[in-house]
Amino acid sequence: MNNIDFMSVIHKSTQRDYLARVNDVDFPKYKAAELAKQWGHDYWDGDRRICYGGYHYIEGRWEKVARALVEYYHIKPGDKILDVGCGKAFLLYDFTKVVPGIEIHGIDLSEYAIAHAKEEIKDRLQVVNATSLPYPDHYFDLVISINTLHNLHNYDLDVALREIERVGKKNKYICVESYRNEIEKANLLYWQVTCETFCTPKEWEWWFKHTGYTGDYSFIYFE
Repeated sequence: MNNIDFMSVIHKSTQRDYLARVNDVDFPKYKAAELAKQWGHDYWDGDRRICYGGYHYIEGRWEKVARALVEYYHIKPGDKILDVGCGKAFLLYDFTKVVPGIEIHGIDLSEYAIAHAKEEIKDRLQVVNATSLPYPDHYFDLVISINTLHNLHNYDLDVALREIERVGKKNKYICVESYRNEIEKANLLYWQVTCETFCTPKEWEWWFKHTGYTGDYSFIYFE
C-alpha cells in the first residue's frame, strides 16, 4: 500500500475562490449543498456556484491520468478496470484510448451522470451504490475510485472500502479529500458541497487498515 499522487496534475489546474463560494448571496453554502447532493443537473451542469458549473469532456484532460495509471500498474489489452464513482466516465473513456482492448466498467450513484456519460462507453456503466458492487470476488485487474469515498457517511465508507478490496485483485487506487492543517481544513469546509467524511491523512490510513484495504491511495488538499 503506497501513497502515490496521480491527481495533482488536474486538481492544481483549477483556481478556487473559497470565500466567494461560502459567502455567495444566491447560493449560500447550505443551499448549494442541498442542490449538489441530489447528484443531478445542478451538481454536474448547473451554476458554478453550486458545483462543477458544466462538466464536459476535454480532450487530453483525463488522458494524462489514465496514462500514468496504465504505466504504473502495467495495464494491458484484455485487463479489466472498474471505476467506483465514475461520474460521466471521462477517465474510463480515456483508458480505452490509451490501451485499446481493455475491458472497462463504471458505477455511480448519479442517474444523471450515467445518462450523460460518454456515448461510446455508456453500455459499460451502471447506476449502483458503492456499498454493493455487482461483481465477483477478485474480478478486476485495477479498481479505482477518485473523489468519491469522502462523500460517504462512515457506515457506508466502511462497506465501500471492503467492497473495493473484495472485487479487486492486487491493484487498487483511491483518491480522497483530506487536510493537513487548519488552513486546509477551513478551505475544504468552504469549498466542498458533498463531503461527509472529513479526515486527516492518518485518519484515512486508519480507515484503510480497519477495513483491510490493501491498495494504493493519495489525497487532495485545498491549499
